[in-house]
Amino acid sequence: QVQLVESGGGMVQSGDSLRLSCVASGRTLSSYTMAWFRQAPGKERDFVAFITTSGVTTYSDTVKGRFTISRDNAKNTVYLQMNRLTPEDTAVYYCAADLQWNGLSLSMVREYDYWGQGTQVTVSS
Repeated sequence: QVQLVESGGGMVQSGDSLRLSCVASGRTLSSYTMAWFRQAPGKERDFVAFITTSGVTTYSDTVKGRFTISRDNAKNTVYLQMNRLTPEDTAVYYCAADLQWNGLSLSMVREYDYWGQGTQVTVSS
């Protein structure tokens, strides 16, 4: 079992920055692809970014150039640095772990095996 706990969310203004953290317990994360997704009210959970075990990163078009995903395996933690935030970034942000490739795209919700409880990010204009 893997437990994921997100933190770092909050209420900010347009143009501000936030850094989200996702700490894992139960297993070491170094062997797993990790990702961030987000879900706005009334909408589906959407892909934000993932980072593979070798450090390869991929971003959704809506956040590319503004967000950076990183991992610190020694701390069993994954981060999401979010810059130039806009009201459209308002959502609950979820951390996810892919323990074993299930044959789907790494940008798909169903590929991931474990999820955190989410952290709210609210951006006002």
